[in-house]
Amino acid sequence: MVIDVKNVTVQYTISNFREIGLKEYLIKKVKRDIKTEQFTAVDNVSFSLDEGDFLGIIGTNGAGKSTLLKVISGIMKPAKGSVTVNGKIAALLELGSGFDPDLTIKENVFLRGAMLGYTKEFVTEKYKDILEYAELTEFENRAFKQLSSGMKSRLAFSISCLMEPEILILDEVLSVGDAAFRAKSEATMMNIIKNGCCTLFVSHSLPQVRRLCNKVLWLDKGKQIAFGDVNTVCDKYDRYIRTVTNMQNIKM
Repeated sequence: MVIDVKNVTVQYTISNFREIGLKEYLIKKVKRDIKTEQFTAVDNVSFSLDEGDFLGIIGTNGAGKSTLLKVISGIMKPAKGSVTVNGKIAALLELGSGFDPDLTIKENVFLRGAMLGYTKEFVTEKYKDILEYAELTEFENRAFKQLSSGMKSRLAFSISCLMEPEILILDEVLSVGDAAFRAKSEATMMNIIKNGCCTLFVSHSLPQVRRLCNKVLWLDKGKQIAFGDVNTVCDKYDRYIRTVTNMQNIKM
């Protein structure tokens, strides 16, 4: 077993600080009148993945998908439950995360590689392939902050995939870039699966999930609605979305 998620719950403490001014906040703090409440972003989620599994995580905005990936990546700790991970993780969660905006592409490739735990020799060996795959060879001395969002996404995806991780975590990154790069990235993902890498992937595209994944997790408002066979879960989710859309159209 590569990843084992057991009864994971993630909670945030929310206060009314944003709704009031600084002066009123200080007065309320002195009077101990600051109201707080717990918001549950992920609620009792459990699943396990083996070597070579490709999990698609689906759900509407605010379902807890990205929060769950951050817990599995070790960025966040759950309030309850546990996550067991066996393998080296390469996580691509937010555009630009893990990069220094003032460093060049070349410098950032080596920085990212070091952050992922790879030696300088290994990154040097992969460097040319990373730039060629990301279609950024002629921009290697350009500062990261000067890149377009598409360039940043291609670079991040290229580093994450070509570094040969044991576990790859992607948050909607395959939706960025032109059609040619999306097709190339999907082909890369299929090769990663064949090589035994365990992958977790958030997407709003059901056709893409059906093409790539062998398991699906459906979250809604933090709760686990379904986990299992791709077509079974995607069909249920598709019917749910159609029902919600029809109800919204009727109200309009």
